[in-house]
Amino acid sequence: MSTSTATRTIGVVVMTFGSPKTLDDVPAYLASARGGKQPPDDLVKEFQRRYTVVGGSPLNRITGEQAAALEAVLNGGASGSRYRALVGMRHAPPFIQEAFEKLAAEGIKQVVCIIMSPQYSPTTMGGYLRAVEKAKDALGTGADVRVAGSWHLEPAFIDALARRTTQALDRLSPADRATIPVIFTAHSLPKSVVDREPFYIDQLKDTAAAVAKKLSLDSARWQFAYQSAGHTPEEWLKPDIKELFPDMHKAGHKAALVAPIQFLADHLEVLYDIDVAAGEEAAEAGIKMLRIETFNTMPEFIQVLANVVKRELAR
Repeated sequence: MSTSTATRTIGVVVMTFGSPKTLDDVPAYLASARGGKQPPDDLVKEFQRRYTVVGGSPLNRITGEQAAALEAVLNGGASGSRYRALVGMRHAPPFIQEAFEKLAAEGIKQVVCIIMSPQYSPTTMGGYLRAVEKAKDALGTGADVRVAGSWHLEPAFIDALARRTTQALDRLSPADRATIPVIFTAHSLPKSVVDREPFYIDQLKDTAAAVAKKLSLDSARWQFAYQSAGHTPEEWLKPDIKELFPDMHKAGHKAALVAPIQFLADHLEVLYDIDVAAGEEAAEAGIKMLRIETFNTMPEFIQVLANVVKRELAR
């Protein structure tokens, strides 16, 4: 069969932070996330406590399920190509390097990488870019490797977020559904980092605004806030979600709906930082906190990832 008619296989690497498999893996995971710097014992113990509270993070398993679902969707369409989707983690196995080595063993020369964050910044995502640059050598000469940029306003992504929010609102009484405030959240970052790339914050806020518009939420009905600030003394972005609850209570609200716009699967930042920590802070302020369901393997979201892959290949 000639190369013009042969079916080519395109690799897809779904990339995210990863999570420790066991409590004993927490020190190595934190050291990797801290650029090789060993974490202090109190930080290790705190993260081990958090993982214990939520019963461990399902992130690695879910990301694998997302990659498998993405491969099935891509291969289900009419195309002259086949797709092989694998997971590559930054700070826990299977690492990005391992994913590229597996693709190389299958003779794959063209790869699209997706960072599992819809908003994109060369600085905040720099670790992924460096890992890909190193790992792509495994493919040999002539390889075509692309890393998808931002997809924070991909129409199908906004639709999927709006649907998850609507599903949460539909579980409320008609009166509560029409009045409950909605808080769109994203991971906080050191202010010094974002000062260098303010467009990254614009992407976060643009996503929130697009979802609010899709839902026809009045501007007084929704807010944007940060969560999961790091354990460092430097200034982190504000407002933090916990700062909003007291004013909501003063305004007469008894509940609030939290809608993460950046977290695409259940893991510590969702199961602990929102459900446990923010939930407790809301309760202390007299607010019952609710949260939209995370995407995980929601079919509409898997289609979003497929759209991103096809967009990159069409460039």
